[in-house]
Amino acid sequence: MGAVKMIGAIISLMGSIFLFLGALGVLRMPDTYNRMQAGTKATTMGSILTLLGIGIYHLPWLPQSLILIMFITATNPLSSHALARASHFSGIPLTEKTVVDRLREEYEKDEAAVSKEGENE
Repeated sequence: MGAVKMIGAIISLMGSIFLFLGALGVLRMPDTYNRMQAGTKATTMGSILTLLGIGIYHLPWLPQSLILIMFITATNPLSSHALARASHFSGIPLTEKTVVDRLREEYEKDEAAVSKEGENE
């Protein structure tokens, strides 16, 4: 096995370790929001490393792997953010250990401002 193929295999192995840790984080985290964060960060890095390792191992696939890496880098955080906001607004609770819910505070402040404007009219 050539040195380039060995590097590609090691990078792919590192990616699979990140993917495993992401799955473990999803199982061990206490609430939906922490699970999303653990899963998204680890799977983004794991997917990037796995695709990069495959692209290095098999060099003709490297351009396609880089395109997929750019797509994953752009879409994983966005989809996680959208899912977290949807979960929050649908009323999925945080854990008891979470002390501050800044999004709820901002939402309540905006509702109070709107109702105050309605009273002044």
